[in-house]
Formats: sequence, C-alpha cells, structure tokens
Amino acid sequence: MAKQLLNMDGIVTVLNTPFTDKDTIDIPSLRKHVHYALDAGVAGFLVPAMASEVGKLSDLERKLMVETVVSEVKGEVPVIGGASAQTSEQRRGYAKQLIELGCEGVLVSFNYDNDQQYEQDVREIAELKPGFLMIQDWDFQGFGVPVPLISRLFKEIDEFQSLKIEVVPAGVKYSQVIDATSGQLHVAGGWAVSQLIEGLDRGVNAFMPTGMHEIYVRIYSLYRQGDRAAAKRLFNRLLPVLSFSNQHLDISIHFFKRLLAAQHIYTTKRVREPILPFDAYHEILSQDWVEYVIQLTEEIAN
Repeated sequence: MAKQLLNMDGIVTVLNTPFTDKDTIDIPSLRKHVHYALDAGVAGFLVPAMASEVGKLSDLERKLMVETVVSEVKGEVPVIGGASAQTSEQRRGYAKQLIELGCEGVLVSFNYDNDQQYEQDVREIAELKPGFLMIQDWDFQGFGVPVPLISRLFKEIDEFQSLKIEVVPAGVKYSQVIDATSGQLHVAGGWAVSQLIEGLDRGVNAFMPTGMHEIYVRIYSLYRQGDRAAAKRLFNRLLPVLSFSNQHLDISIHFFKRLLAAQHIYTTKRVREPILPFDAYHEILSQDWVEYVIQLTEEIAN
C-alpha cells in the first residue's frame, strides 16, 4: 500500500496566545483570530507552539486553546497540535490528548543525541496513530537532524508525513530533504520565513509564520500562479517588518501582539514573563511597522 502523502500547501499560521488584563486566556479574541485567519485563506493552524508562549501555559490552558481552535475551525483546514515537551512521557501524554481533541496532526520536536535514540522517540509518537506526524527540526546552532535519518524514517514510518525545518542554514536543508525524499515528504518552513521566496524556489510546501495572514497568503498565491516577480515585489515590501520582528522570538511575540491589538482582534498586547523587555525604542519602531502592515494589508485587499 502506497504511503499517504500530506496535502497542506500554503500558509499554516502559528497562533499567538491572547491574554486578558487578568492574565487568563482571552477565548473570544482567540476565536476572532481563527476566523480572521480562515477568511484570509490560511491552509492550517499550529497550536500551541513557541510563538504561543507554550512554555508559560498550564496543561489546562494548552487544552483550552486547542479545544477552542478545533471547535472554531470545524474541519475547514487541518489543525496541528503542538506536543513538544522535555520528556517522552510528557510528549506521549500531550499527543494522546491532541488526537482525542480532534487535531488532524501533531507536531513534535525531539532532541537529537544519536540515530537510535531519535528513531525510538519518533516511533513512540507514531505508534499513537496521529492523523499525521510533523517533526520539528529545530536547531539554531547548526544543521539539525541528519538528512539520511530523516529520509529513512519517512520511508519506514507511515505517520511521518511532514518536516518543519528551522535550522541554519534552512535553504540548503530544504533542498537536501526534498531531494532525499523525492519530493514526497511535506516540507514546511518556520522561522526562516524571511527566506520565503528562496523557500518557494526550492520547493517548500508550506510556511508557518505568525500574523500578517493576508500578505503571506497573497505572496504564496502569486508565486503558485506563476507570477514570481509580483510575489517577490510584495515580499520585498515586507522585509523591513521581518528585520524588526525576527530579531528574536520574544521580540516577534511582542510585535505581533501589538499588531493584533491594533487590528482589533486581540483586546490586549499582554505577554507573559519571563520574556525579553520591549523598551521605549521598540515601542516607537513597533508602532511605525504596525501602521505600515495595516496599510499594506488594506492595499492588497483593494
């Protein structure tokens, strides 16, 4: 029987967690964000993840977020549940819960010590039979999981259908993984969204940013329609914003909370500690770029 291949091309948004002034999850804002992203044409959702401040959420809050997103999406696009954790027991527990909550897939990041250990960790999650397993290949200090191991696991494990690549440099690994799996493994780009056009040129299936849904969807659509030049022009207009927001994950979280509040999707810009400070200079620059993104979004809508 041929292995099922994942069909989830486009922009898969990673949802920031909205908080109320009392530091509880703002469920109405989360619902509003889901529908805003769906209306913009996203191809899926990832929740919770690092951009969701997942490490600062309780287990009950993680569950509440996923329940809310799944209930609002209603199967229109895939919802990928984030199951990453420090121990295999925690990962299995999160993955089981996400499957029960109705997520079409689960994303897990595994520490890599050696091939044997890594394979065992992957198989433990695959045995739970998620709709599909997306592995997060995360390594900001290097090249991440060896490509030959990725290729072998893809061939041997039916559930392993997608790889989210976030390594240095991402572009080279995109190509190596796509070549090693004959273009069958679904490849997603995350933090390297600042190399969006390069990723599209290399054959990446999906990109997983936060916020700016209409702009990202338009860039992706223009490219897939064969108008690379127009896609590149629009993307180039986004680069100054990415230069600011992608300084650090914490700066990104601060910025997109402010953007979502200015768009009247979130009621607050609240973040949870510990997090890098966002000082007066950041605030001034952020306001400029928030206004710029809103104007650009209105422009492409018209």
